Amino acid sequence: MTRRPIRAEPSADDVVRLPAPLPAPELTEAECRRCGTYIAGLDGRYACGVCGWVNDHSEGHRRLPTADEDPDRPAARGRAHRPRPQPLGPPDGPLPGPLPGPLPGPPGGAGPSPTGR
Repeated sequence: MTRRPIRAEPSADDVVRLPAPLPAPELTEAECRRCGTYIAGLDGRYACGVCGWVNDHSEGHRRLPTADEDPDRPAARGRAHRPRPQPLGPPDGPLPGPLPGPLPGPPGGAGPSPTGR
């Protein structure tokens, strides 16, 4: 099987097709179906910040845009998946410092004596 060559950059002859601009979303308002709080949403899609209720995406007034129609989607070239760097965790091996053990204090526990002394 022969693989097609992969170009790093598009040539000047490539036609750039931009998606059609999306209409502005409509601000809609309703009552939460769970707790009755007055909430606002976009195009009939709601999420209640009080109780966490969310309506199904299919209940919206318009279809959701596809990924190709999303103006904020990154360009297609150079989209190789690279995992995000993870934050550094604790070092391997024993932790520096004294070993854990009983805390210093009076024998028999802390607090006032039942006799008041």
